[in-house]
Order: sequence, then structure tokens, then C-alpha cells
Amino acid sequence: MFENLKRFCDSFLDAGLPGFDIAVYQNGAPILRYYNGYSDLENKIKMNGTERYNIYSCSKVITCTAAMMLWEKGLFSLEDKLCDYLPEFSEMTVITDGKLKKADNPILIKHLFEMTAGFSYSTVSDNLMKCREDTDGKCPTLTAMKYLAKDPLWFEPGDRWEYSLCHDVLAALVEVISGEKFEEFVRKNIFDTAKMKDSTFMLPEDEIETIAPQYSFEDSHTVNVGKHIVNYKIGSEYASGGAGCISTVDDYMKFLEGLRTGLFLEPDTLRLMTTDRLSEHQKRTYWTSDTHGYGLGVRCPKGDGRYIDFGWGGAASAYLAIDPENAISLYLGAHMLSSPVQGLRSTVYRFVRAELFDKSELDDIYGDLKDLYNYSLTY
Repeated sequence: MFENLKRFCDSFLDAGLPGFDIAVYQNGAPILRYYNGYSDLENKIKMNGTERYNIYSCSKVITCTAAMMLWEKGLFSLEDKLCDYLPEFSEMTVITDGKLKKADNPILIKHLFEMTAGFSYSTVSDNLMKCREDTDGKCPTLTAMKYLAKDPLWFEPGDRWEYSLCHDVLAALVEVISGEKFEEFVRKNIFDTAKMKDSTFMLPEDEIETIAPQYSFEDSHTVNVGKHIVNYKIGSEYASGGAGCISTVDDYMKFLEGLRTGLFLEPDTLRLMTTDRLSEHQKRTYWTSDTHGYGLGVRCPKGDGRYIDFGWGGAASAYLAIDPENAISLYLGAHMLSSPVQGLRSTVYRFVRAELFDKSELDDIYGDLKDLYNYSLTY
């Protein structure tokens, strides 16, 4: 079973991905675990399924889950103003037609979840660099976001979807509302609850060697870029809600299954989180508007019945999908930035569905790979 999926994933190695590890669960039981390639190219160490990775934006789903746990307790409303909790965001400026002016609209908490708050994804703005200087490189999460509040927005809050530091700000909001460091709140309420012993948002420096080598695909070459988070770790005490988690495939599957089965959130909350919230105007800048909507921090079904999964992906090739209707969870673990197969990851879920429910869809998948991606694979 899953021979087509395995062949597809194996083709990633030929394209330049050093190694991968994929896990698929259905009805709470593993139905596929397959890994191939190398976790350490230089030393020719093969994948063994225990690798610890920087998961980058797969962190976002954890962060949004943590925030929704507080929402369930009635501790905030999605319509609340961000400045009611973080006063530094009360007087925002925005760049409009090349000119700086006071923002007309406040940032609402829902904008943080929806990626519509107006932020950019720059972690090297003058204000964030000043934070590094003022804190001797520590940049505690909440402190760093207070410096971010001094940056002008790219657009009026709510105007459009823009991938950004929204979920990093959401992590700071979790700190304010919970009264705990973000990483501690997540550890106690998600990682400990699901027995995710190898996951953290704040790895001690003396444990950096526990992370698998990390690579980047640059000018058609594979380059080892060290084990630290690239770009998104602003300081030593900064827990990036958008890109700062370290985890393993086994651990992350525990999170996905916990999310799917109600370990963390009530079913109605998960439905709210996975319901498309973007207006037609906002969707004009949303990456996957042709296949999915966007909910509270996740891609989600559009309601047309074509795609019924929700999830997201990470900069170093990781990818997650949950299909509640068919009780499927899947996670693709890898550790390469700028991967040559980054755009192909969503096809993994299509292969799973085709091989489980309707093999006639395989023809469409292989056809799309050739026509849409110019990616040839023997069928």
C-alpha cells in the first residue's frame, strides 16, 4: 500500500532533498511510516525517524491552538482590540501610497490569527535591531513585540492577507493573557499534555547538538547552514510563535492527533478555527486561494468539497494536513530551506486520499504534476 506515495517522496531525493520522514494516521492508528535519504549528508547518516528538526511555520498551528485554548476560557474575544492587551499597539502608523500616516483602523485579535493585521515578515527592522541592542541579544518575546509596535504597518488592518509576524505577536498576547512565558504555557498545556518530550520553543544552547543537520538549497547546491533557526530567532530569549518550535515527527503527530481528537480544543472551537474567514478582497493576496481558504491560522476547506483538509507547512520543507472527515492526520518531516520540492508538498495528501479511497484519481495527480509543476514521475 502507498507505493505511489513512496515513489513520489523518493523522487524528492533525486531533486535535492537530503532526506524525509512521513507519517500518516487514520482513526488514531499509524497506516504509514516511511523515511528515506540522509539526516546527515556529510557523515552519510541515514534517516532513522527520531530526528529533531526546526519546524519553522508548522509552529504556527501550535501557537494558534494555544491562543484558542485561552479563547475557550473566555479570556478574550476575537473582536477585541490588540491594544487592550498590548497598549504599545494603540497608535499604529501605516504606509499608504509611499507616505506615512496614522492608521485608521485598530488591529483586532482576529487579524493576528488571520494574517491580516498589516505587519511584514521582516525580523531585521531598525526597531527590532534596536531591541537586540537594548537587551544584549536576548529579545524576550513580549519585549520584542513591543519594539515591533513602533514599525509602520504595510496596510490598514483587515485590508488584505499578508504572511507576516502576526503569530509572533499572538505568542506575546498569550503571555499577557496567561501570565506565563509563551514557551511555558505551551509546554504545560500542549507538549506535556500530549507527552511531546522532544518539543520546545526554547531550546537550551547546550542541547543544540540534538538537532539534525539543517540544509539549504542554494544555486542548485545543498549547503549545510547549521542547526540554529535561520532568520526567525530574533534573540536568545525569543520564542517565535510563527517559526520557533523544535520537534520530531513522532512528537508532531501526537500534536496533530490531539488536535484532531479534541485533546486541546472543543470540536466547535476546531470548526471555528478551520472555517474560511477571508473576504474576496483579502483572498486576492492569499497564496492558495485557488484550492483552500484560510481560517484562524491554518489553510482550510473553501466549502466547495474539493479539498477537505486543513493545515500548513514550514520553511524547511515540513508539511502537515488533517482531514477530519476521514480521520486522517499526516506529517512530512524534513530539514531543508528553499527546498526544490517545496511547492509539491500538498500532493502528498492527494496521494494518501487517492490510494485510500479512489485510485482512479492517481491519473489526475500524475497529470497535474506534469502540467502544473513540470515534474515528471513514472506511473
